[in-house]
Amino acid sequence: MEKIIEVKNVSKTFGKDTSLNQVLSDASFDVEEGEFVSLMGASGSGKSTLLYLIGGLDRTFDGNISLCGKDIGSLNDTELSKLRINNVGFIFQFYNLIMNLNVEDNILLPSTVNGKKRADLMKDLDEILEITGLTAKRKAMPATLSGGQQQRVAIARALLGSPKVILADEPTGNLDSKSTTEIMELFARLNKEKGMTILQVTHSDDTAKYGTRTVVIDSGKIVDSGKK
Repeated sequence: MEKIIEVKNVSKTFGKDTSLNQVLSDASFDVEEGEFVSLMGASGSGKSTLLYLIGGLDRTFDGNISLCGKDIGSLNDTELSKLRINNVGFIFQFYNLIMNLNVEDNILLPSTVNGKKRADLMKDLDEILEITGLTAKRKAMPATLSGGQQQRVAIARALLGSPKVILADEPTGNLDSKSTTEIMELFARLNKEKGMTILQVTHSDDTAKYGTRTVVIDSGKIVDSGKK
């Protein structure tokens, strides 16, 4: 299988001079196309920082990161933006919805901002609404939705455009146990039925088990790649 994410000897330090804080230290692992990998570690272990580096949201690091065959460090801002738009869907712990836009408009917003025509997106939108169980809520406002439903909107937004990889940072961190189970079952189904590559950051053993492999990070180091 093709490696869709490659992390090689990545280190990351915050601060400067006497207040240096090394968050990542020589971290290395990879994700193959079609995998559902859980990047697991305690709070402060560096897992979210590593996810943001992989997604190009933070570009200051030592080492090498390849995403969809592209070396992140060698891309200029325009090239990196294009790579993310065409290949990556981001899902965060906080839903980041626009409260004065309905469900449908929240899902469409990133694609239309990037120049795609609304009419050309409707077929994909209808399919994604069905997949995420939001068809009946397409005209609802975010304030009328439960936390689990709002996260489904965020997932639908990430899925529009059929990205090659989903990067999810504690996607169930703000949800109750029932909603957590529903969201993780949705991820597992997307991975199994759609072949969606997913890398999720989590501190939960129960959530990590939904993945096909668990990578463990501790104090900025990858201590278990999950490979036998």
